[in-house]
Amino acid sequence: MARVEMVMPKMGESIMEGTVLKWLKQVGDAIEQDESVLEVATDKVDTEVPAIHAGVLQEILVQEGEVVAVGAPIAIVETDVNSASATAPAAAPAAPQAASTVDTPNGQDTAADVPHVPQLQDAQASQSSAQPQQGRFYSPLVLSIARQEGISMADLEYLPGTGKENRVTKKDILDYVEGGKKSLSQTSGTAAPAPAQTAPQAASAPATQSVQSQPTATAQVAPAEAAKPASSVPASKPAPSVSGNQELIEMDRMRKMIAQRMVDSKRIAPHVTSFVEADVTDLVNWRNKHKDAYKKREGENLTFTPILIQAIARAIQDFPNINVSVDGDYIIKKRDINIGLAVALPSGNLIVPVIHNADQLNLNGLSKKVNDLANRARINKLTPGDLEGGTYTVSNVGSFGNVMGTPIIMQPQVAIMALGAIKKKPAVIETPQGDLIGIRHFMFLSHSYDHRVVDGSLGGMFVRKVADYLEQFDPNTVI
Repeated sequence: MARVEMVMPKMGESIMEGTVLKWLKQVGDAIEQDESVLEVATDKVDTEVPAIHAGVLQEILVQEGEVVAVGAPIAIVETDVNSASATAPAAAPAAPQAASTVDTPNGQDTAADVPHVPQLQDAQASQSSAQPQQGRFYSPLVLSIARQEGISMADLEYLPGTGKENRVTKKDILDYVEGGKKSLSQTSGTAAPAPAQTAPQAASAPATQSVQSQPTATAQVAPAEAAKPASSVPASKPAPSVSGNQELIEMDRMRKMIAQRMVDSKRIAPHVTSFVEADVTDLVNWRNKHKDAYKKREGENLTFTPILIQAIARAIQDFPNINVSVDGDYIIKKRDINIGLAVALPSGNLIVPVIHNADQLNLNGLSKKVNDLANRARINKLTPGDLEGGTYTVSNVGSFGNVMGTPIIMQPQVAIMALGAIKKKPAVIETPQGDLIGIRHFMFLSHSYDHRVVDGSLGGMFVRKVADYLEQFDPNTVI
């Protein structure tokens, strides 16, 4: 019989924990290798976790809604199907037998009613003797919650962490908030006298006496819980009051995440936006000429997006100081050109998968990558790796008929470009015989950038260079 632990997989370099959203399999269900077993939410993406072994799900260790660290066990899988089917019926009566092993002198079964008081004492003692964890890593999500709740860095250093290498998880800080946010840095040196005095007594008492005294301990703990001041439990924020002709809709998890990131970006980076109008007539004519043959050959649509991304990747090579991020007083220049593509989801939310090393892909490769990421994003099949490592972002607002926009930067990047709708306009055409009025195809490029590190000259020259590449598109390009 082989029992294998299923652990929370690593879902990206910066992801240290995940929240179990939904178990797709239940205890006793057969599981095929690579079959999805549960849905997990991180601060970047919701994804399904597949099984790495075939077998039967024997035990679920983490319930829905719980936060678990990467590498922690989440389930037990029995890989020997015959052994699993034989042992599964016997699992039910095992619990009552274990519960009936400790009896009181009156013969009454009390194991199921015994509270684990020493654990409470240990938790209080460990909290009272906690030492500051200076230099400990904190995830952006934990720091964001601490900032919202007004938790100082000194208190964070004293907060016990249950994550890998004692890191503070989302659950740790939320439990601290729900507990009233007592200052750990001020109370860490004071020990709780009551648990310290009662612990030796409990240890020295005979086993029978400890069982008989535990109902009394329950009575002592309950009033202590009831006696907690109301201020120690933060009151939940009441829902806004609306009239009968209004509808109240609570934000889902992804919308809350988007909202927080957008607010953070506007707070962190002073945004400036430059606009350039590009004549893309040759590009439009080339696509109209090749799109049907490409659809027949590849089974995919040939859109404008990969052509525009190719122009942006080339412009980044010309202006590498756009391809940077900011960390405190330092500017980090990125060698890889990884372009994020904003995709609107059917739910109305937004997600940004990344085309890694976009400068190394030809036009056909970019087209396939754009279609693949967009399609998987809309059916919730992106992996955390698809969302990592972006160095520049593109938002195609033209797909909604918008001609320009002022996009918000994806932190910690320093720039983003909105691609407007392509419109026909009358324009002056210069010829050797003189100027003429003709119908041309134009589009606006809207370039938002972080004025901390990108000045108007660099931001303006970059978007102008992108327009130049689009206007100089070779009509003889082969795809």
